Amino acid sequence: MTPKQLRDACLALTGAGEEFPFDESNSVFKVAGKMFAISRLDGTPLRVSLKCDPDFAVQLRMTYPAITAGYHLNKRHWNTVVLDGSVPDDLVLDLIEDSYDLVVAKLPRREREKLQWRGVRERG
Repeated sequence: MTPKQLRDACLALTGAGEEFPFDESNSVFKVAGKMFAISRLDGTPLRVSLKCDPDFAVQLRMTYPAITAGYHLNKRHWNTVVLDGSVPDDLVLDLIEDSYDLVVAKLPRREREKLQWRGVRERG
């Protein structure tokens, strides 16, 4: 996955935007003012930190060496994924959507309705 593909995947989600609250190098992707992805898009290797269900986060870390506890984030709820090709792109895309869904699910109903959000999809 390239930096452009990562940015495009994050921004393709309804209501998502990109901000730079920390510095000009770290892209923070938010929905309704809440973070769901963070990446230094010019970093080598490319990495993205994503919110994750705590139990699933542990399972992912045990399965993929490129997935570790969130760097400088709550390690229970965030994973950092090194995008070196060892984690399938389809899984990375699913993890981005899962992160977005976890954030949107916690928003007030009025905010969810503005996004026309349909709820967390089942993992299958």
